[in-house]
Amino acid sequence: FVPRSAAFVFWTALVETRYFLSSNDTMPKYCECGLYGRDSLLEKVSGIVMVPKGDPMGCGPEAVYSQNSSSQPWIALVKRGNCTFSEKINAAKLQGAAGVVVYNVDGSGNGTTHMSHSEADQIVAIMIGNIQGTEIARSVKNGTVIYMVIDVGSPHGPWMDTYWLYFLAIAFFIVTAASIVYLVFISANRLFSLSRHRRTEKRLKSEAKKAIRRLEVHTLKRGDELTSSDSMCAVCIESYKGGEVVTVLTCAHIFHKACIEPWLLERRTCPMCKCDILKALGVEEDDKVSMSMNSPPEVTVITVAGGDTLYEVPLNGPMSLEPEQEHHHYDNRAFEEDSEAARG
Repeated sequence: FVPRSAAFVFWTALVETRYFLSSNDTMPKYCECGLYGRDSLLEKVSGIVMVPKGDPMGCGPEAVYSQNSSSQPWIALVKRGNCTFSEKINAAKLQGAAGVVVYNVDGSGNGTTHMSHSEADQIVAIMIGNIQGTEIARSVKNGTVIYMVIDVGSPHGPWMDTYWLYFLAIAFFIVTAASIVYLVFISANRLFSLSRHRRTEKRLKSEAKKAIRRLEVHTLKRGDELTSSDSMCAVCIESYKGGEVVTVLTCAHIFHKACIEPWLLERRTCPMCKCDILKALGVEEDDKVSMSMNSPPEVTVITVAGGDTLYEVPLNGPMSLEPEQEHHHYDNRAFEEDSEAARG
């Protein structure tokens, strides 16, 4: 037993018809040309094909079949139209049909649709094409005995059709291609950034070499202030000795020449005060020089009565035309008294 058809999956039906032309002569036909209804049982059924007398559409309780319930299993063959699928199926079911086959309307060829018959369940109901159904119905009316076997075929649905397989393949290809392009772009951007960083470092090292050649270099002698004191090189943490070569930076800090030069090539700043030797010696980028020259800060000095200058505040507004306006005097007598008490 196969469970009832799912709402979004279509099950085809394998239809076998055997035409009994004489006692010893049969003509079998076999095809996967049927479609189970949405509310149909998905199971195998077989029997003699019977058509309703009079109206081929088999609508309503007045539809009469020549076969009765006491006979062998039979399958009702009715034409689509004039009433609902449920009415056709129930009319045949009440008269004992083991299954119902509905063939499509005229002009539809062998096309089928997915029948919906929620009011007629617990019975096998399929649809076949008009050409095939008309041929079987005509043969039955002419007295030919036709035995039909209906069996469950293959499932078809949104994720099973060839169309969806093509769609998924194309979507997968697009996503994969987009991912590859993104990775190539990211990799190229990183390589470009790394290359630019290396070029910048190479240029800065070249500028640092020029700056190092312009620094003062001395050879220490015995009795020099550095050799006689407890002064040490901040790079190697060793005391200075006579005969050693030292380098004097622009900030006046002194280091062993062999210690400071590798440091300056990598960092270009003093290990103690972070003074930039490139800026101090004028060996720096033009844009940085122009930026520092074109944007001098404006400063207003603020003092409190009775004390020295406390702090300087940069201003972005235009410079005052009167010099006395640049110096703001705040008369804070309480602070002045505290200051005099402290001096006293």
